Amino acid sequence: MSRPVAVLDRRPEVALSCGCVLGEGVIWDHRLATLYWVDINGQSLWSWRPDGGEEAKARALDERVGFVLLTEDPATVLLGLKSGLARLALEGGEPAILVRPEPDLPGNRLNDGVAAPDGSVFFGTLNEADRQPSGHFYHWSGAGLARFGICTVTTNGPAIDPDLGLLYATDTSRGRVWRYRLREDGALGEPEEFAAFGEGEGHPDGMAVDAESHVWICHFRGSRITRFDPDGEPVLVVPMPTPQVTKLAFGGPDLRTIYVTTAARDLDRAADPLAGHLFRLEAGIAGRPAGICRYITD
Repeated sequence: MSRPVAVLDRRPEVALSCGCVLGEGVIWDHRLATLYWVDINGQSLWSWRPDGGEEAKARALDERVGFVLLTEDPATVLLGLKSGLARLALEGGEPAILVRPEPDLPGNRLNDGVAAPDGSVFFGTLNEADRQPSGHFYHWSGAGLARFGICTVTTNGPAIDPDLGLLYATDTSRGRVWRYRLREDGALGEPEEFAAFGEGEGHPDGMAVDAESHVWICHFRGSRITRFDPDGEPVLVVPMPTPQVTKLAFGGPDLRTIYVTTAARDLDRAADPLAGHLFRLEAGIAGRPAGICRYITD
């Protein structure tokens, strides 16, 4: 990775002291002015209205959850559970599994996902023991479930640029971020390397695309977020006060507030009391509204 040209001079602040073991998957619902995120190891779904309209809530789940996505019904979300994609009514009821992508791989779980402009879902899986290259990327739509890309230990961060027609996908284990051309027929083009993380930079984790088609990538165990231009060149670094940075989302009424999840797993909370909290910063750059899932019926 080449040297970034700028470092953000605004320090991220703690938005909510949630202390997640493995905070992930933050997403902003502009319809409800509400943030959602998950604590994977804590097996919980979090929700919070930063405007003070609602206190933060953590809903306990029966299994690990890798991500949460929005659906056409604001009262229903799509969860990436260990066992599969599931529909969940926020006001009650239990998760309803819609598809189980890897019933033959009990050592895997779903890890991160994104809704495409057409309402379909791109997501990935990982090997929980962090040993076997059994993780895969998937595309789920009305046409069914399709696997794409390479096998790896940990997949991460699918993100979409609807303007340029690109899908970004992270191979966290190998420190690579790939991009695919989204074809009109729904198929993907050949993968191209977009960014490579070197020694001392941590591992590429969750990401988001802003309104200028720049890609923001979290550095897990790298204490920062980097903004890349569409050519894959780093143009801005956001230092973070805790090392395990997992995912970011643009929120607020103008989508110019960045919210960031972090993890406390394997860290000494006494030495790093900020680990696992939800952070906020004003970057002065607008993001994009989160995608909406459409295929959530049985």
